[in-house]
Amino acid sequence: MAQRRLAGEDRRPAAGGGDVTWSAPGRVNLIGEHVDYAEGLCLPFALAERTVVEASVRADGRFVARSDAERGTTDLPLADVGPGSPAGWAGYAAGVLWALRAAGHPVGGMDLTVTATVPLGAGLSSSAALECAVAVAADDLFGLGLDRASLARACVRAENEVVGAATGGMDQSASLLCTAGHALLLDTRDGSTRQVPFAPADDGLAVLVIDTRVRHHLADGRYGARRASVEKAADVLGLPSLRDAALDDLGSLDAELVPRARHIVTEIARVGEVVALLDDGRLRDIGPLLDASHASLVHDYEVSCAELDLAVDVARAAGALGARMTGGGFGGSAIALVPIDRVDAVTDAVRAAFARGGLTVPDVRVAEPSAGAHRDA
Repeated sequence: MAQRRLAGEDRRPAAGGGDVTWSAPGRVNLIGEHVDYAEGLCLPFALAERTVVEASVRADGRFVARSDAERGTTDLPLADVGPGSPAGWAGYAAGVLWALRAAGHPVGGMDLTVTATVPLGAGLSSSAALECAVAVAADDLFGLGLDRASLARACVRAENEVVGAATGGMDQSASLLCTAGHALLLDTRDGSTRQVPFAPADDGLAVLVIDTRVRHHLADGRYGARRASVEKAADVLGLPSLRDAALDDLGSLDAELVPRARHIVTEIARVGEVVALLDDGRLRDIGPLLDASHASLVHDYEVSCAELDLAVDVARAAGALGARMTGGGFGGSAIALVPIDRVDAVTDAVRAAFARGGLTVPDVRVAEPSAGAHRDA
């Protein structure tokens, strides 16, 4: 990938000469939605689709970035990076450098060119893929020697404080820590992880990702409102988080908080059930739990949309063993667990249903559990 140069740039290549690339994957959350900010359990796996950053050190203390998906170049001093600056997509990348510097690490200027195959706004964590690719690049280029958990924390801080999106840490942990052929059991209370065997093809199955092409923006307030309601419910119950709540506890909450809290409590329980089934080699049996998760996200958490519901309903009717929306919601993608011999039938049925409804025909792809962020060359 040829890097475009700006007139007057003061740039130093990475050690060893030449430009070097790092990449990080998007992710699909198999189950455990909207619980990462409630100290819950999540079960994501990394996608084959990746965001690639070509990176080099700059000697002038500036952050310069360009993307094949965006027009123009972002160019500003690192000293000007902070909450709200820079705006737009570059805030996710520059914010990582800001967070690392704020944690006391010796991070200087950087030149980035970004190429992405993770669909933007599709609920597959394109933002975390960008952050994590920048994080591993910075770790290498500046010789920080940080572990992946520390890099994930910097990425979360970038998204929370620079971009202003009230996300939890599940996306970043998945992008940095996942391994091929596994899902990542992440306990967001203590940060502990476990690789859970997850190779659908070995069981004659496939996970379809159905990108509805309805684009969402997590910083638009609705995601933050859900998080605020969860934190308020925990506070009312006198608990550090809803991880400690039981269904019987929720009766003391105001009526508007009950369904939000109920989703958190039941979703965390569903993650545990899915992991137990996977550990027993019973992947085919997780379908009803995927269905229950979607119902909870529709009715209790209210983060689905008509297009996601259509994708889920049609996939099930065409032979999926279970299906649910994935990601932050309000658009984005759904997933369906499908026997391999029904992949074409499910794909065709979903696309036909969208066409009949006058909707943009979704992109449907098979998701392969893949490796996390790394240096490419």
